[in-house]
Amino acid sequence: MTNPSPAAPSEPTNPGVELSPKLKQRLVIGVVFGLLVYLGIALWADGPSILEALKAFPLKWIAAACGLSFCNYVVRFARWERYRAILGIRMAPITSFRIYLAGLAFTVTPGKLGEAFRSLLIQKEDGTPITRSAPMVMAERFTDLLGFLILLAIGGMASAPEFLWVFCATLGLCVFLLVLVSSQRIATFLVKLVSKFPVVGPLAVHLHELLGSTRVLLTPRELLMPTVVSTLGWGLECFAFYLVAEALVPGAASVLFAMYTFALSAILGAVMIIFPGGLGPTEASMGTLLTGSFKAAGLSAEVAGAKALTATFIIRFCTLWFAVLLGGCALALHTRLNRRRDSDS
Repeated sequence: MTNPSPAAPSEPTNPGVELSPKLKQRLVIGVVFGLLVYLGIALWADGPSILEALKAFPLKWIAAACGLSFCNYVVRFARWERYRAILGIRMAPITSFRIYLAGLAFTVTPGKLGEAFRSLLIQKEDGTPITRSAPMVMAERFTDLLGFLILLAIGGMASAPEFLWVFCATLGLCVFLLVLVSSQRIATFLVKLVSKFPVVGPLAVHLHELLGSTRVLLTPRELLMPTVVSTLGWGLECFAFYLVAEALVPGAASVLFAMYTFALSAILGAVMIIFPGGLGPTEASMGTLLTGSFKAAGLSAEVAGAKALTATFIIRFCTLWFAVLLGGCALALHTRLNRRRDSDS
């Protein structure tokens, strides 16, 4: 299969970037929902104990966890650049990196679909149609799931057979999506089906281009490197989770347990796409598994629960909310630089 020919570069007609009211609303809803989730957890659990543990937690480990999260973004940016090269989207690497980071601002949208905002930024940068670049985000989500499955297996699936259904269901979903996207016959059928409906019919031509680009990114030869990159990148955040748990209860959680817990929680949050950023399911599963580990280390149920939720709050700040903050800063910088370029031209 041949790669699509590079899109002819064009002058951006509107370098400025403005968030649509819908995107702003989704971002605000995600943040508010997150605050409500954490408030609910704190009220349900021992709020004062969690607060005291948070105050006493060493800042150096928070810095280390945030640093590992940033390294995760840098590692996975290599996958983004590979996808960009395959689709023939030309721009300076530093600009591409700003756009990549800017998409993190919408991590708290359902299914992380808000990260497709990157496609709008790319369109404003060089005129590339959204339908051409959007498959990059879809391919990222797909290989992220594969990476988490690998981490889940390495972390010790045999130690928790009760969660085998999560592994099997996610693997089955990945296989189904891969077959769906890879089949030219199915793609043609879907395009013809959509074209028959009066409202969405005109979108059939865009769906055809979208499926075509996605099919190129998910060919068997293009699955290996992105999946390895995803596994390495998310593995860094698994290690960050281990450092946080170790700082709270030394010796209670191994690296493999932290890898297993983080990957399983991430998969649950990703599969339940109606929850923005996996808020709720991710925290619940992570806190539950870590509580069991802390109790096995000799802590009482109350203390183990409080420390487990503390670890959960900290790692989610260093991964999810750090990504949102970093993405917001990158978006602000990208907008400012484009406006300056526009005013100087």
